[in-house]
Amino acid sequence: MAPAKKGGEKKKGRSAINEVVTREYTINIHKRIHGAGFKKRIRNVPYRIRVRLSRKRNEDEDSSNKLYTLVTYVPVTTFKNLQTVNVDEN
Repeated sequence: MAPAKKGGEKKKGRSAINEVVTREYTINIHKRIHGAGFKKRIRNVPYRIRVRLSRKRNEDEDSSNKLYTLVTYVPVTTFKNLQTVNVDEN
């Protein structure tokens, strides 16, 4: 028998959040996302939250980017059978 490897912990790949963060220049997170994460205190942190990503025009003259991404919290009762929906805000 071959000896078992010690420290069998694998290296994890990059998460989806890291992919989004590295590709965007400016991301603004709404204050309700922090409230949704710690609504049930530190012991019952939710595994999932539903968020809406919206692209907004940058009003700041000093910024080199024309757009920024605003992340807002969307309350849902259940996560079953949810699909990605593209919403046109006009």
